[in-house]
Amino acid sequence: MKTVRIFNSLTNKVEELKTIKPGEVSIYYCGPTVYDYPHIGNCRPPVVFDLLRRVLLHIGYDVKFVSNFTDVDDKIINKAITENRTEKEVSEQFIAIYKGILDELNVLPATKNPKVTETMDEIIHYIDNLVATDHAYVRGNDVFFRVKSVEKYGQLANIDLDELKAGARIETNINKEHPFDFILWKKTEKGITWSSPWGDGRPGWHTECCVMINSIFGNTIDIHGGGFDLKFPHHTNEIAQNHATCGKDLANYWMHNGFVVINNEKMSKSLGNVIKGNEFIDKFGPLLTRYILLATYYRAPLNISDDIIETSKTELNKITSVLNSLFRQIQLKKIQIDDSHELSLDTFVDALCDDLNISNAMAEIFRVVKEANQILRKRDVSNEEIVGYYVTLSKMLDILGLKPELKVLSDEDIELINQYNQARADKDFAKSDIIRAELIKKGLM
Repeated sequence: MKTVRIFNSLTNKVEELKTIKPGEVSIYYCGPTVYDYPHIGNCRPPVVFDLLRRVLLHIGYDVKFVSNFTDVDDKIINKAITENRTEKEVSEQFIAIYKGILDELNVLPATKNPKVTETMDEIIHYIDNLVATDHAYVRGNDVFFRVKSVEKYGQLANIDLDELKAGARIETNINKEHPFDFILWKKTEKGITWSSPWGDGRPGWHTECCVMINSIFGNTIDIHGGGFDLKFPHHTNEIAQNHATCGKDLANYWMHNGFVVINNEKMSKSLGNVIKGNEFIDKFGPLLTRYILLATYYRAPLNISDDIIETSKTELNKITSVLNSLFRQIQLKKIQIDDSHELSLDTFVDALCDDLNISNAMAEIFRVVKEANQILRKRDVSNEEIVGYYVTLSKMLDILGLKPELKVLSDEDIELINQYNQARADKDFAKSDIIRAELIKKGLM
């Protein structure tokens, strides 16, 4: 099995992947809070981690892949109240929309998609254990995690607890012992609630993923992922809770993808540049959308601009045009597709095994595209060459999760192409020009 190297956000270095169980990989990445249409930035993590999954599957790993749905949250509750609906109606609507977008983007279905509302008994038991072991405390109407109770808090985000000051993304509360203690259970009468030893309420966000991971995988998984913005406080707080619960790391490797920005500006409602994922797909198509989301190294910010979109269109067209030309020859010559003629994928796969080095992987694809163009211009091209390049390019695209539509020729199409080739062979250029115009009209040239 090939060596896989990934950048571990916990250690800030590229490391060789050594899984807990030989030949198996456990992956969890944080899914969406389902209260609205996902924007294009929300579409990057599932595509990035789908690529990782596909690479691992290709080289022979058995991959257990889990991503959750946060289906109870203040935003969901507020939307339900505003629209006079139940929280379940709101969350199920947007879960279906999110899954539909992932399906369009050719993201493989997760092994499991746990929901918070279906994990409530385990969450309450988990919090109760933290209270019993003095890692959490009840104050006022809420339960808080005691961050001072664990060592190395903040290691993932490379921060020192003693130097931190309350600020962005940290909710201040006079009931806290420390400003960075975070809520585990929130007592409330607003919206949907569950009974607990601390009163009716609902859980805090940071606890949910820990419980789902422990329930499905056990104490420690191989890879935990999500967007860069989740490093602190969300993933930091997950790590703290797991250390408090069992004294172990929640994950051996942490992977974080970069932000998506629009014309070098962060998406925000105030700037009016938030692009919904479904609207982007409707405008540019799922194939180009996935290509754009993949074509920038996953840890780097992805800047979506008119220039990036046009460049991506051109690059994708080069690839799909050659693939269709090869497929056309296979149909015209009635060639049997045989994987035994596949060219080496080693350079391509090795690039992706090196922390998903998409630049080197794409360079290898375009090398194959260039060679395929050259062999298609040969008069004496063999069936083996045509099949070899077709199978190789198809497998490369499959690993990337890119699924271009291939033109299946009808009997009429084949006859028209044969007439065109015969007219050119006979040097009847007037006739060949007429047929060529018809072929272009039909999208066959």
